[in-house]
Amino acid sequence: METSRRRRATVIDVAEHAGVSRGTVSRYLNGGRYVSDDARTAIEAAIERVGFIPNRAARSLVMQRSQAIGLIVHEPHSLFVQDPNIASILLGANEAMSEADYQMACLIADSSRDVERLTKFLSGGLIDGVIIVSAREGDAITKAITSLDLPAAFVGHPRDIGDAAFVAIDNRGAARDITRRLAATGRSRIGMVAAALDRDSGADRLAGFVDALGTSFDPQLVESVPLYSHADGERGMRALLERCPDIDGVFASSDAVAAGAMEALRAAGRTVPGDVGVVGFDDSSWALRCDPPLSTVHQPAAELGREAALSVLRQLAGDFSAQAVRLECPVVWRDSA
Repeated sequence: METSRRRRATVIDVAEHAGVSRGTVSRYLNGGRYVSDDARTAIEAAIERVGFIPNRAARSLVMQRSQAIGLIVHEPHSLFVQDPNIASILLGANEAMSEADYQMACLIADSSRDVERLTKFLSGGLIDGVIIVSAREGDAITKAITSLDLPAAFVGHPRDIGDAAFVAIDNRGAARDITRRLAATGRSRIGMVAAALDRDSGADRLAGFVDALGTSFDPQLVESVPLYSHADGERGMRALLERCPDIDGVFASSDAVAAGAMEALRAAGRTVPGDVGVVGFDDSSWALRCDPPLSTVHQPAAELGREAALSVLRQLAGDFSAQAVRLECPVVWRDSA
């Protein structure tokens, strides 16, 4: 039995119903130049009446644009779905792209094979520009973007991106501020579960921690873990307790890491903040899920994503004037310290 499909409405249908030429409809669809207000009103009514959907593929061939921007997250798949900061960055970027009638393509780089595959994809002309989250120094994706001369903006500021556009916060200064605030509560043996030291955010947060403690900094009180994850927070805190059982304060380099550290402290019979004061970084949903609520640094993740998208869109429009954007990240003090 044959099934019939409804014929897709065309520019000709719109022109006939609007009582204008096909050229007028095409000019309207390509930006509205030289289209009178009366013709515009008639065309919009005709589009609604006939159910016309513009053929983006054909339009892209004419404009040599895909109307798509890639958002590349260089993190494991598990962290992509678990980390509320990544979700907020994604939503903020998508909002800005949607307002500009651009589509977002989410691309995850979990392994070296993923990086190789994405590098090939980027060279195919299927996206107009990219936003890069969690890039590492020496990242193959960064090198590919540079060689292809793609409009790009980084969330964060890897050391080797030259004069490429980026949107960032002062990770080092914020880490210094919250560590000093923790020390001011009377803690004298303050440690850190330092995550993601292979990227600028993690390395800068550790540097801020060292700045805050000055001559009282003890490298034995720092435990390095690979990821901004709850599981790594637990593992890091257990290692610190085994090595330095007299620890009485902890700066965890993300809220997820802090939540894991608090879990390990509870399992070891330590109270928070009675025995050990704990602070984090991000002011994500993890912070309010902690018990007690977590003192932390507010990272404006959605705004980082939005500003990165706006940067790429400006570049696509030929405006390369604003290459660096830095956002405020104040300390938010709660009961965990």
